[in-house]
Amino acid sequence: MHYIDPHIHMVSRTTDDYESLAKMGCVAVSEPAFWAGYDRGSAAGFRDYFEQLTTFEPKRAAWYGIQHYTWLCINAKEAENVALSREVIAMIPEFLSRPNVLGIGEIGLNKNTRNEAIVFLEHLDLAARMNELVLIHTPHLADKHQGTRMILDMLAGETRLERQRVLVDHVEEHTIRPVLEAGYWAGMTLYPTTKCTPQRAADMVELYGPEHLMVNSAGDWGPSKPTAVPDFMLEMRLRGHSEELIQHVVYDNPREFFGQCPRWS
Repeated sequence: MHYIDPHIHMVSRTTDDYESLAKMGCVAVSEPAFWAGYDRGSAAGFRDYFEQLTTFEPKRAAWYGIQHYTWLCINAKEAENVALSREVIAMIPEFLSRPNVLGIGEIGLNKNTRNEAIVFLEHLDLAARMNELVLIHTPHLADKHQGTRMILDMLAGETRLERQRVLVDHVEEHTIRPVLEAGYWAGMTLYPTTKCTPQRAADMVELYGPEHLMVNSAGDWGPSKPTAVPDFMLEMRLRGHSEELIQHVVYDNPREFFGQCPRWS
């Protein structure tokens, strides 16, 4: 079965990981702009990063028959520097016409601070003005519930954005319901130590149904597994779910959401 990983940071993965993904049936990846393992000191650093995401990574993925798409932003972990964030946001429109760019992301909150909220709102403004899709990062662990609530409140105030064009990622059992009930797409991230396991993701599909739900590996610099989506597929099969239901979550749903962007093919 083919699948799409809607959120994975391939700049932090080896080329061998692309080969492993291809062998398991991955046909496309979506890579949100991310933290580099350290806070970048200038907008020029982000310009180089955006060039990497839009020129080199699509070529590296294509070596194994995988389509590579990306998102652009300054990540919430670096958004405490509002002046730098504004320089980066002002630069993003230069890259939005690149053929593998899906929209603005992953924006959101990290420690739920005032500066992070300012930068989040300015990203939303850019997305609304440029009619772009939005991919949102919700905070980790103890900050997740409060941060998700703050994000949903700020989204509700941005009436220019259509809710079906927004994906709120890293949902867990205590945050998935308000995201879906507000009309947004929800992403479940499969991490070995935090966020969500394949078993918990399968539980949430059983509880809430497959509509507007996706699963991703978010493979990055830290402990993570780039082939986590196939682990979810196996868990669903072991529970007796149909191939049609599994495909709906891991392939049809990403295609439907990303298909709202004219640069998706």
